[in-house]
Amino acid sequence: MDISSDTIRQLIIAAPPMLLAITFHEMSHGFVANKLGDPTAKMMGRLTLNPIAHIDPIGTVIMPLILLITGAPVFGYAKPVPINPANFHNPKRDMAISAAGGPVSNILLAILSVLFLKFIIVLTSVLLPQNISAAVAEPLTLMCVFSIRINIFLAAFNLIPIPPLDGGRVLVGFLPYRQAAAYSRIEPYGFMIVLVLIFTGVAGYFVFPLANFFSALVRLF
Repeated sequence: MDISSDTIRQLIIAAPPMLLAITFHEMSHGFVANKLGDPTAKMMGRLTLNPIAHIDPIGTVIMPLILLITGAPVFGYAKPVPINPANFHNPKRDMAISAAGGPVSNILLAILSVLFLKFIIVLTSVLLPQNISAAVAEPLTLMCVFSIRINIFLAAFNLIPIPPLDGGRVLVGFLPYRQAAAYSRIEPYGFMIVLVLIFTGVAGYFVFPLANFFSALVRLF
């Protein structure tokens, strides 16, 4: 198999679980926020699993393609769901809970992928002839395995405690008001800080141990 056909095959395997992971992540932010009193995401049509509503041209399409072609680990992001903290009864606490909704949803998707993987293996081995079973089960198995990995990675990465990442907003929710206000001021520079942490390798000291913890949690299922 040449490189181009292998890349296409990898794209077919990776695209559905990637889209589901980032779509479910963003929708979960809006869903939790809506339950806590902020209907902004609902009014803007973002409480949907339709990936078109969440696609970011760079984060959802271009960046994952470049990473796939270059052989780097594939991940991406969607358009952030709009949240208005002024609609919350307790803005500081409820913003933290809404932020946590994204990573929690990724862990749940990873667990569901494990359960679905077991279901596929049992169902195809019992109901289908061996040659057909292999043809059906292999791509579905690869999708489930990728889904487990990408959801665990997205959960761990988004919990880096730097706003505007989810971990930063969760941390702000736990800090006293004065410290929370001061820490929130770094948000305009947050992505630059995260990029520096990634390129220097510092982010790995946080992401990999947390990803290993989530992997151990998911393996319980």
